[in-house]
Amino acid sequence: MMYRSRVRRLAAILLGGMLPASSSAWSIPPDTYPQSPITLVVGYGPGGATDTIARLIARSISEDLGQPLVVENKSGASSNVGAESVARSAADGYTLYVGTVANTINRTLFRTLNYDFVRDFTPVGRIANVTNVLVIKEGLPISNVREYIAYARENPGKLTCASSGIGSSIHLSCDLFKVRTGTDILHVPYRGGGPALNALLGGQVDSMFDNLPSALPHIRSGKLRAIGVTAARRTTFAPEIPAIATAGLTDFEVDSWFGLMAPAGTPPAIVARLNAALNKALTRADLQNAYADRGYTVPAGDNSPEAFGRFIDAEIGKWQTVIQAANLTAE
Repeated sequence: MMYRSRVRRLAAILLGGMLPASSSAWSIPPDTYPQSPITLVVGYGPGGATDTIARLIARSISEDLGQPLVVENKSGASSNVGAESVARSAADGYTLYVGTVANTINRTLFRTLNYDFVRDFTPVGRIANVTNVLVIKEGLPISNVREYIAYARENPGKLTCASSGIGSSIHLSCDLFKVRTGTDILHVPYRGGGPALNALLGGQVDSMFDNLPSALPHIRSGKLRAIGVTAARRTTFAPEIPAIATAGLTDFEVDSWFGLMAPAGTPPAIVARLNAALNKALTRADLQNAYADRGYTVPAGDNSPEAFGRFIDAEIGKWQTVIQAANLTAE
């Protein structure tokens, strides 16, 4: 009997040594998490709306967790580079990802992806929502959406529209606008919202359906002219900007969102800890004021991991319909 007990203990030790690297997620009990800094990966470059919201929420969550959340920008392929890197990371709660509407778009838009946004990630919770805004460069002889449409029709293929990358909500806003208006506007993708916005400010491109938070300071300073938001109605952050729908495009509406994601297999206790820290941060007055100043909206309703998962499934279905109707694909 003693011999059999020793054999069982030896087998357990040997099997433990053969476990995959991801099993290290369990080497630290979830109730002691976190014990070291957490990396928060952003799939776009610095300066865009995703980078801005990541740094805002990282600061607030860090105070609750007692460990810093270090934002790391890994741009490329419409955030797919950053998403893939996190999908391949250890499921221990120390590498997280800022998911966006682009990831639910990319799942249908791209012919091949080296990760699956549903299979390879665990939802934690939504961070914020924003609307997009159509902004144009200085000197363009346009003052409203109707004139923008007319200008595009008079100059087919010459009016340019920048985006943060193929598959982003900024890109889809532009392509959906072209489909709805029957216009030929040249899409110019960049490696993130920051570079695209800089190109617009520098006059290298004519227009952009930018996320409102990153465009708002330049709208207020007069460096860019805003002619319409992609929401169903005017936004409280900039009520002077009309909704694009008022130009007769009643079926044109695009909203962007940002959420916290962990690699699939992350222990439920760690996901729950992160979700609690996120939701606590969203109730803080200083964070809510920072959101209001920049044009972000705090997510409404249930913000549990389960609710966020259902929301992601609905977004994938929604954008699949739009992409297939517009016959869009990306390599």
